[in-house]
Amino acid sequence: MLNISNYYERLVIDQLWRLAEQADEPFSQAFQEDVACLALNKLPPCYVRNTIDKGINVNEQQYQEMAGAVDIAVEQAIQQVLRRPREHRND
Repeated sequence: MLNISNYYERLVIDQLWRLAEQADEPFSQAFQEDVACLALNKLPPCYVRNTIDKGINVNEQQYQEMAGAVDIAVEQAIQQVLRRPREHRND
């Protein structure tokens, strides 16, 4: 198995973690997974062998642009999941 990952996965998971800490009610795992998948599908792939390597090679402006794109994608994904919760979908 190759040791690669999509750098945006870490950014999306971190954003979900921050939002969950601020939420009045805890996010279910299914909710978080649905939001993460939808958000990641809106973001470009950015595969890395090591997230630390990517962090070193991204300047502050690039990181802020990536973080801003993640914020937007996660918010849109949350709204999409809230409009159509899992219990109302035919999986």
